[in-house]
Amino acid sequence: MIKISPSILSADFANLERDIRKISTADYVHVDVMDGVFVPNISIGLPVVKAIRPVTQQPLDVHLMIVEPGRYAGRFCDAGADIVTMHVEADTEENLLAAIEVIHAKGKRAGVVLKPATPASAVLPYLERVELILVMTVEPGFGGQSFMAGQLDKIRAIRALIEERNPACELEVDGGIGPDTCRACVDAGANVLVAGSAVYGAEDIPARIQLLRG
Repeated sequence: MIKISPSILSADFANLERDIRKISTADYVHVDVMDGVFVPNISIGLPVVKAIRPVTQQPLDVHLMIVEPGRYAGRFCDAGADIVTMHVEADTEENLLAAIEVIHAKGKRAGVVLKPATPASAVLPYLERVELILVMTVEPGFGGQSFMAGQLDKIRAIRALIEERNPACELEVDGGIGPDTCRACVDAGANVLVAGSAVYGAEDIPARIQLLRG
């Protein structure tokens, strides 16, 4: 089954509890954490994750767009994250592997993320140790960008690696996902779709989630 993880980056931050309840038919709640260093934007952090944890029973899918994510991975687990994903570009392989162990020790799921310019082979050191791989189909840092169709080959390549080495691992895609791009991602091998403006900009949010799920 295709899972949908709406990004609350596109929600109304003044009414975050209301807007999280609007996506109750989705599978995950995607939380974009940005530090203004790894990406040129600053978003939400630990206090907001902790605050929204009681609002929903859905898994919190926390995407760390921060330098040296291992410094905070455990703390995000403690704040309520169920899945914590970290960029392979954000730290050394040694530190990221250590952070994955910290996340697992907290009883949570770990994942790695690839920017558009990062090749599929970058997942190899982590592939058998994570529960999710996230491919960015826009440059991370801002919502509402256009889908990069050139990333479909990378999605296919990573799907092949997953099937060979870790079939239980989920493959998530984030960036420019909407009714016109979701099917191409699924056909390429993705099984989790992150969508922000495509969900929150819809008149009927449950219908849009169902449309994206296919």
